[in-house]
Amino acid sequence: QEQLVESGGGLVQAGGSLRLSCVATERAFKHHAMGWFRQEPGKDREFVAAISWSGTDTYYADSVKNRFTISKDNAKNTVYLRMDSLKPEDTAVYYCGTASTILLTTNQWEYLYWGQGTQVTVSL
Repeated sequence: QEQLVESGGGLVQAGGSLRLSCVATERAFKHHAMGWFRQEPGKDREFVAAISWSGTDTYYADSVKNRFTISKDNAKNTVYLRMDSLKPEDTAVYYCGTASTILLTTNQWEYLYWGQGTQVTVSL
């Protein structure tokens, strides 16, 4: 069974930084684009960032552009999300996912596997 395990969430003050990690099984990582999404209680899951399998292409939601950075280490089957200049509105459960192709996608319905999520809380 394919697995993705996120870590790195926590409580941080506004303006602070966190780095999320997502370790995947090889089949859930190799030759797949990866993405990060987030979800607040009572709201739909929303796209945050995605990266192609090669790592050469990345894409960000407008709300996080120039503050968040997605990256990956293919040797470790790991994708990261560096989050800087955090705002209270970034508070959510963050999920990493495995896309169905090597090309990045912002559409959650094109993701095959998901992690269990990690809570990020940004206080004033």
